[in-house]
Amino acid sequence: AIGGDGTMRGAVAIFEEFKRRGLRISITGIPKTVDNDIGIIDRSFGFQTAVEIAQQAIDAAHVEAVSAVNGIGLVKLMGRSTGHIALHATLSSRDVDCCLIPEIDFHVEGKGGLFEFLYERIKKKGHAVVVVAEGAGQEVIPRTDDQKREQDESGNMLFLDVGPWLKSELGRWWKREHPTELFTVKYIDPTYMIRAVPANATDNLYCTLLAHSAIHGIMAGFTGFVPGPINGNYSYIPLEDIAVAKNPVDVNDHKWAWVRSVTDQPDFLKP
Repeated sequence: AIGGDGTMRGAVAIFEEFKRRGLRISITGIPKTVDNDIGIIDRSFGFQTAVEIAQQAIDAAHVEAVSAVNGIGLVKLMGRSTGHIALHATLSSRDVDCCLIPEIDFHVEGKGGLFEFLYERIKKKGHAVVVVAEGAGQEVIPRTDDQKREQDESGNMLFLDVGPWLKSELGRWWKREHPTELFTVKYIDPTYMIRAVPANATDNLYCTLLAHSAIHGIMAGFTGFVPGPINGNYSYIPLEDIAVAKNPVDVNDHKWAWVRSVTDQPDFLKP
């Protein structure tokens, strides 16, 4: 069973049915999700390729922002529940002025808000680049009563598209606060570019190791497990544990501190 947490939950159900029927069938899972939101293991297959392509989108947004008067390059990256792609692509690029992920709250207008920060950055540099994960800012996007009731197949509230909303709000805010100044927002959504490209060499190697580990485990008589590296050591983890384990960005960790150092962005906390 090759996929993310949803696939792993399905694999658990199949595994339980195998046991109930007494079937001599082995089942194993391969952790493949570009969001890198599967817990316990070091990383999931596809993540490094996603970061590589995301960095190319950021580079394009930077060129567009620099080429315009008071230009903002806005890039929306995959990551509904975690901001790993946005975080690592920001660190890889070093051209990003602000990185927004689901694990941090922010407000857009007012003192200490996102728009105030971007205006100061534009006045200093002449442009700004913003990277936003698709799950960021869901609390600040206004919802209609119908949207508040809408749920996905798992019973979770449907995500609204933060990219076009943020682009629209930026334009509306600038026109109201700085009507005599030129302003441009270039919006890039590379979602399907990231999903469709072939895996890079690092992910190809990783996938080979996962496949070999899975087959070795099956041939050794194991079942109901997921192979994956834990602190660099390849291990067999119970399917049930992988299916429920989450992997959020630790905003108290050194990696998020590196992002704050690279972007020099504030906390965006309301006063």
